[in-house]
Amino acid sequence: MSTEDTQGTTHFGFQTVNESEKAGRVQGVFNSVASKYDIMNDVMSMGIHRVWKDAMMDWLAPRPNTRLLDVAGGTGDISFRYLKRAGNAHATVLDLTEPMLVEGRKRADAEAMSESLDWVVGDAMKLPFEANTFDVYTISFGIRNVTRPQEALNEAYRVLKPGGRLMVLEFSQIPNDSMQWVYDRYSFNVIPRMGQMIADDFDSYQYLVESIRKFPDQDTFLGMVRKAGFGNAKYRNLSMGIAALHSGWKI
Repeated sequence: MSTEDTQGTTHFGFQTVNESEKAGRVQGVFNSVASKYDIMNDVMSMGIHRVWKDAMMDWLAPRPNTRLLDVAGGTGDISFRYLKRAGNAHATVLDLTEPMLVEGRKRADAEAMSESLDWVVGDAMKLPFEANTFDVYTISFGIRNVTRPQEALNEAYRVLKPGGRLMVLEFSQIPNDSMQWVYDRYSFNVIPRMGQMIADDFDSYQYLVESIRKFPDQDTFLGMVRKAGFGNAKYRNLSMGIAALHSGWKI
């Protein structure tokens, strides 16, 4: 039996691929869009991602003297917000794609936060950190791109200190069929074309739209958070469910 026959499969957008292929393909997408990533978020969310990230910080309530691990942290948007609110704190930004971190470092210099930040290339499913290291773990619009999201959640639980907090911001499903239909029409007909115009990249944006539709809905993902061991797990819908925040504690 060949290696391919024994591998599991997963989704890359609407395609079914071997698990070993997905990380490389995701890296290809984000290598392609790294320099336009912040514009991409505006396109994907119609500009509302800033409000969602502020809502994430409101619920998270960053505290001083804490250590944040921001996984799939890309250009550092969440870490910057966290450090501004916490005051004296430290953030580690981890991403699988180095060009995303390069873009983030540029922003860190501009924000004069470089001494409070670490930038690490790494895999969400195999974090290069000791257990019980961080006070807070965040992942924003990244977990749907992980090959095995449950393993990423398990790793989040491992590296958090007892009493640590998990917070996941991700595109989700609108619990209204008519509104979801309208949103789907916008997503599939507008976003890839805007990606072509803005970044000369139709295919990457098409993947990102498809990846949202393949990601578990709010309640299913909540079950995954609980399966990883997190207590007091709950979620909040944002913009009627276009995105959702999931929270849990290492108790």
